[in-house]
Amino acid sequence: MKALGLLSGGLDSTLAVKLVQSQGVNIVGVNFTSPFSLCEEGSICTAVKQLGIPLETINLGNQYFKILRNPKYGYGKNMNPCIDCRIFMFKKAKIFAEKIQAAFIITGEVLNERPMSQNIKALRITEAEAGLEGRILRPLSAKLLPETEAEKQGWIDREKLLDIKGRSRKRQMQLAEQLGIEEYPTPSGGCLLTYKEFAAKIRDLLQHKKRIRAGDINLLRVGRHLRFNKNKIVVGRNEAENKQLERMRGKEDYLFEVPDCGSPITLLHGPKTDRTIRLAAALTLRYSDKKGEALVRFGREELTESILVLPSNALEIEKLRIK
Repeated sequence: MKALGLLSGGLDSTLAVKLVQSQGVNIVGVNFTSPFSLCEEGSICTAVKQLGIPLETINLGNQYFKILRNPKYGYGKNMNPCIDCRIFMFKKAKIFAEKIQAAFIITGEVLNERPMSQNIKALRITEAEAGLEGRILRPLSAKLLPETEAEKQGWIDREKLLDIKGRSRKRQMQLAEQLGIEEYPTPSGGCLLTYKEFAAKIRDLLQHKKRIRAGDINLLRVGRHLRFNKNKIVVGRNEAENKQLERMRGKEDYLFEVPDCGSPITLLHGPKTDRTIRLAAALTLRYSDKKGEALVRFGREELTESILVLPSNALEIEKLRIK
């Protein structure tokens, strides 16, 4: 008997796979990646090593951005389309499960652990929409849920499954000790879309850009983001972000820097008018070590031009900040 285990690298999914594995089921792991994931690659590797199973990594791709723009089941507290995301993921999992001839799918979902996507109604919706009714086994909460096909067929002993519910991780941590799972990450949001500041940047991006690419999302992870009409201005916060902005610069983008001092790199995207160039320069100066009026260098590939500006003030920055 073969099953497909959805692995995030977190404790819940690791335990879910381990419980089913202990019943003699051959499991292949799959990890879905997206630009919004906060799960570290190291945690996936650790989980796979402890479980001793093969792993397939699948990128959710640009199709996911269409869901983000107009989710059928709406957003959570911020810009997280959790139910639509689960449906999309399960559809991908179904295709892969059929490819490897897996009889059912395992997830680490815990009843009522996440208010939007893990209540009983949401679990039923995701199964039905993905065409996987009765084929998704949730070992950690199985005794609180209807029997799955795997249990009805006798592939899985329901009595050896659990009845965990809610947000507490106490029982999972106890179970990890019992099962010899020694390394696992601390609990976290898991998805950038659940964070207020990042959600504001996504909302702004959807409003100003029709076609979104992974590179657009990756840029949102870097620097201070400000909006002036059709212009996006991103100011680096440290040396690492400065280097990232230099790498992420588009062909038509301008970069700004204050010479001969500690200075951020600023990226200007959009129309290059005298006003927007002056504004980006003033913002760069504001976050540099220089005080008062100073020259700021700028340009596309080389910073060969310069402009004399005063630094932006706090009130101006607050008006421009994406929030």
